[in-house]
Parts: sequence; structure tokens; C-alpha cells
Amino acid sequence: MGVDPDGKYYSEIVGMSKIKVGEAAPAFSGLTTEGDPVTLADFAGQKLVLYFYPKDDTPGCTKQACSLRDHNAEIRAKGAAILGVSTQDQASHKRFTDKYGLNFPLLADADGRIASCYGALGGGDLKSIAMKVLGLANRVTFIIDESGHVQHIIDDPNCANHAGEVLALL
Repeated sequence: MGVDPDGKYYSEIVGMSKIKVGEAAPAFSGLTTEGDPVTLADFAGQKLVLYFYPKDDTPGCTKQACSLRDHNAEIRAKGAAILGVSTQDQASHKRFTDKYGLNFPLLADADGRIASCYGALGGGDLKSIAMKVLGLANRVTFIIDESGHVQHIIDDPNCANHAGEVLALL
């Protein structure tokens, strides 16, 4: 799925397959933790670390978010912003952000449309199928370049050292 200029979702171009390095990142729009609208176009001219994670306030997701939080200044110094995405709602994201002092926005994707656009919802293996049934995104990170193209994909992030993985690619 993608988002057309009117903000409507479509699936004809991107479909439900996983995005590949070098492809244009699918456009998206949504609301952050604080209720602010955000789109891919908001990050034009800078790199974006767009990471999908299964669920707020779970052990792996907390380690991953805190790793990025602790190294956000270094990531910003390399010209990149961070945006976390999961299928929980804004209220869940707000509790998670407040509890761990996250210093980057989380995007509420309660209907899973954004995760579907990026191929982060579902997949062929049993774990991915089970997660899709539960409405949970797979853990995957896309580093999007200044022109809006996928520069790197981290399919199996090391949660505790995710910032190090990201910094090595920026």
C-alpha cells in the first residue's frame, strides 16, 4: 500500500511485498505520539531511520527504543531523524515514550497500513503469520536517504545495540 497525494491508501504500485534497497520508500502519513501529523515528505532532504517494532513496552522493543534514544544525538549528527512505528495507538505510544523518556516520535499505525506498505506486517514464515494475525509488525528498520529511497534494510536488528547498527550504516 502507499498513500496518494490526497492521502488515500492504494496497493496497486507497492503491493504487499517487501521493499528492496534502492527503491523509493512508500509514502505514508499518520499521527505521532503527540498527535502531530507526519508524512515521509516531512523528511525530504535528510535521512530517516524508519523502524518497525512489534509492541510498546515489551523487553526487546524497549531495548531497541532505548538504544536509539541513547544515541539519538549521534544519529542526528549524521543527518538522520528517527521514527518508530508499531500498530499500537497513540495512548500506548505516549505511555511508552513517557516511561522511557524517548526523544524521537513514534507513529501510531493501528490499522497496520504503513507496516503493510513496507512489508513489515506478515510474511511467509510461521512467526510472521502469527504476528500478522495478532496485528503486530515485524521488527525491521529502513534507512531512507535524503531523496526518499531505501538505502539500507536491517531485517534482524540487534535490539540492545540497534543504534550501533544504524550508525555503522549512516
